[in-house]
Formats: sequence, C-alpha cells, structure tokens
Amino acid sequence: MKKTWSLRKQLTVTFGVLMAAMFLANYLINSCFLESFYYTKKQEALVEAYRILNENIDSLGNLNEESREELEDLCNDNDISYLVTDMSYNEVLGSQSNFYASIMKGRLNGYGIGVDTENVDVLESNDSYTIQKKYDNEIGLNYLEMWGILDDGFYFIMRINIESIRDSVRISNEFIKYICFCGIFLTVLIVWFVTKRVTKPLGELTDLSKRMADLDFNVKYTGGGTDEIAQLGECFNEMSEKLEQAYGQLMTANNELQRDIEKKEQIDNMRKEFLSNVSHELKTPIALIQGYAEGLQECINDDAESREFYCDVIMDEASKMNTLVQKLLTLNQLEFGNDEVVMERFDLALLIQNKIQSVSILAQQKNAEIAYIGDSSVYAWGDEFKVEEVVTNYLSNALNHVSGEGKIRVTVETIEGEPLKEQKVHVTVFNTGQQIPEEDIGQIWDKFYKVDKARTREYGGSGVGLSIVKAIMESFHQSYGVENREDGVAFWFELQCGDAPHHASGGNYTNPATAGEPSHPAMTRDGSHPATTGNSLHPATDEKTFHEAVSADSAADSDSQPKSEPVDDDVCDGEWRPG
Repeated sequence: MKKTWSLRKQLTVTFGVLMAAMFLANYLINSCFLESFYYTKKQEALVEAYRILNENIDSLGNLNEESREELEDLCNDNDISYLVTDMSYNEVLGSQSNFYASIMKGRLNGYGIGVDTENVDVLESNDSYTIQKKYDNEIGLNYLEMWGILDDGFYFIMRINIESIRDSVRISNEFIKYICFCGIFLTVLIVWFVTKRVTKPLGELTDLSKRMADLDFNVKYTGGGTDEIAQLGECFNEMSEKLEQAYGQLMTANNELQRDIEKKEQIDNMRKEFLSNVSHELKTPIALIQGYAEGLQECINDDAESREFYCDVIMDEASKMNTLVQKLLTLNQLEFGNDEVVMERFDLALLIQNKIQSVSILAQQKNAEIAYIGDSSVYAWGDEFKVEEVVTNYLSNALNHVSGEGKIRVTVETIEGEPLKEQKVHVTVFNTGQQIPEEDIGQIWDKFYKVDKARTREYGGSGVGLSIVKAIMESFHQSYGVENREDGVAFWFELQCGDAPHHASGGNYTNPATAGEPSHPAMTRDGSHPATTGNSLHPATDEKTFHEAVSADSAADSDSQPKSEPVDDDVCDGEWRPG
C-alpha cells in the first residue's frame, strides 16, 4: 500500500519552510544592506541639518529659537554633533552636549588648510560641503562627517559616531535571529493546530467516500459549518442519496433482468414440457385410432357388432382429441386476452340450478346426491357464458371424484362488504371423498399437471379444465381456490354481487366454515391461504408473462382430486388422480 503523507503535515511543513525562508531572507538582507541603509539615512540627516543652518543662521552666527529647537531635535534623534565657526575658526555655534568641540575645531581647521586627509573615505562632495567617513586617531572611533562653508561665510563641521551604527546593525541582526527561531516554532505550532479544523472534516469526507465505495450509503457528513468544506460535505450527502437511489434502481433492473432470464428459461422448459405433454396426450388416441382403423381395413372381425365397436372407439378417441384441441385453443385465447369478456348482471343461482339439473343423470349413474344450498335467485356480475364454464368444470370435477357418502353440495352465499360495491357472491362446490395431497394442491391449476404420473385415461380428462377456470377467473379479476375439508374437497370462486354497483376489481376472501362441515385451511392455486390471494395476485405484468408462456406453447396442468369411479363427461376436466 502506498504510504500517505497527511495534508496536515504537508501544510505544517510548508508554512514552516516558508516562514523560515522569510526570516532567513530578512536576516541576510539586514546583514548585507542594513548598514548601507543606515549610512544613507544618516547622510540625509546631515544634509537636513546643513539646510537648517544655512537657511536660518544670521550674520552674527545666531539662530532663531524655532530653528535652534528644530536643529537640536534633529541632532538628538540622529546623534549628530556640530560646530560652526567664523573665518578665524572662532566658535559661534555648537551642540549643547559637544564634549569634543576643540577636537572638531582643530579637525575643521585642518580640513580648511588641506591637511589631515588620512583615513578618509569621501562619500559625497560639492562646493558647499563634503561628506566622508573618517577614523579619529585621537578618540579611536569611526565617524561619518560633513564639513564645509555656509552661504554667510561661516565654517561648519558635523559628525555621527559610526560605531553606534554598526552596534545597532549587529544588535538588530541578532534580535532578528532570535525572532526567526521563535517565529518558525510558533508558526509550525499554530499551523499544526489550525489545520486540524481543515483536515478533520476532510478526513471525515475521506472515510465517507471509502464507505460509499463499499456501497454503504447510510453514512452522512455531520461536520456542519458554512465554509467550502461544509458545502462539499452537503454535496457528498446529496451524492450518497442519489447513488443509493441509482444503486437501488440498478439492483432492481438486475433483479428484473435475472427474472427475465429465469422466465425465458422457464418458458423454454415449459415449451418443451408442453410439446411433450401434448404429444403424450395425443399419442394414445392416435395409436388406438390407427390400430382399430387397420383392424377394420384388414377385416379382422367380420361381424357387424365388432365393426361397430371399432368405429365407436375411433369416434370416441377422435372426439377426445378434438376436445383437447378445442380446450387448448380456448385456454390460449383466455390467457392471451383475445377472448372478449362481456360483463353483465345475471341470475347466478338460476344458472347453477340449471347446470345441476343437466348433470343429474350423471349423478344418478354415480349414485351421488347433488344438493343446492342458497337463495333461489342471486344476481352477480360476470360473463355468463364463462361463469357457466367454471361451474361446469367444478361440477364435472366433483362427479369424477365423489366417493364415501356420495354427496355433492353447491353453496351460494352473499358476503357482506363495506362499501356496498365490495359485496361478493361466494360459490362453493363440495364433494365427499379423498383429500388432495398438500404437496400437490398448489399445482392443480397448471396445464397437464396430474398427481397420477401414469396419466390414466379412465375418465377421459384432457388435463386443462382447471387451467381454463384459472384463466377465466383471472380475466374477471376475481378470487378462486380449493380447500381440503375433513370429509372431502371444496372448490370455490367469487363474483361481484349483482346488487352492488359494478366495478372492475376483485377482492380477497377468507372462506368461513360451512355449517355442519368442519373447515380446514383454504388453499389457492399457489398453495397459500385465500385471504392472501385472488385477483390482487394477478396484475397486468403477471398476465403478460403468463401469456408469453402460452405463446411459447408451454404447458403444465393438473387433475384436481383423487378419482373414484370414472364418469363419461367430456364437457370439462381438470381432474386429480392418485399416484
């Protein structure tokens, strides 16, 4: 891992180096140029003193009070000693604290006659004055001197002790050196603590970005403040929320893609299974038709009764194939939504009673008793033709599987609801007999699904009847299901009550126990309780997927219950057979 150098250290070192460079530059400048600068300023002071003397001294060598104070102030500020003499070198004016007046007078006299020019470094010279550096052998000190003649004919000399200048420069440089060390230390210390206010929120943002990189979008910047870093933190928070939303959408898209892939694989499997099931269902009747047709052709039996039997078998098997094909076409239209649903208000009770009447002969052959329980007239909303198909399927299924006491009960009851439009008509078709195994109860609505793996053909079921029931009820957006009871099995469905205003949506219903019939948990086609099923489980997207499966020629269905004795009924199937 690459070694990191924190921003806090970088800022501290950077500011420390900058301050050190500044102090060092200051020290070097003072050492190299401060003395020359000092000399320049002192020369300017000497010239200013000369100006005051030259402009304000009278013919007697006197200054007025104001000029004298101005000159004394200037001399005191710059440590200037001055002396003014007449043409005979007699003192007429001098500094109040000039202890070296006689030495200065002799020095002025020597300069006037052109002697005493040793150890002299002339800095500036003109007709009025000369500025020079001079080492005074008598005193043993270096001086900055200015001597010459005033406009009134007076001689003058002024000088400043150079040693004091050099001492000032040396002391100043030494002081600056200490200031440099202290300044660098304080700068580093201050920057170290001040940068903490900057680097701490930056560190928090760094940690936040790392956790966001690990897809942890719950972290938020909490540093607060109103500066640029706080604004950056708010941007991080906003970015985190948007990334979380985008990631959620991406996950949803990935899940949908995965589901689409799984659905495609499922459709392929269903297509293969559908072709296998259809070919299996058609293989036996085709073989029978072919065998009996060949028998007729070869005149295996010459008697009329045998030929009639052969013809009956051929016609019966052809009828079964035709029924299977018709039911598959009907199911395909229902699942694709190509079959128009005509919603109308009709007498459901009358329809059921007429249907019971039509199958009464079959019930007598089965030694079964069919009882209708409910009002003589109950109106409901639905497609009357398709509802009749559902009732026919349920009754045929009950006749095929009734056993034990041989009782079939069709119950019609109105389920109250608030508001009024939520009222339902609940229809139950119950038959005594064996129960449906729990592991198969959720699959009996699939095309060609049969618990009897040998696919017995005893009562001629095509295996798509309950699939048609499922498709019809879903086209109504209403609930349907099946439940095992103590002494048999009950299939049920619901329609919107005809006494209530019609509306398109269905509802969920938990089937109550019928009086005198112990109730067991009701199960729908997916094996769950009906309270959690119904039309709400079949939105448009599910219907679309279901239709896609059909368009791919996929199939899986079931028989509904354990069979007892076969019933010759090819109107409806969807039956269940024991394994």
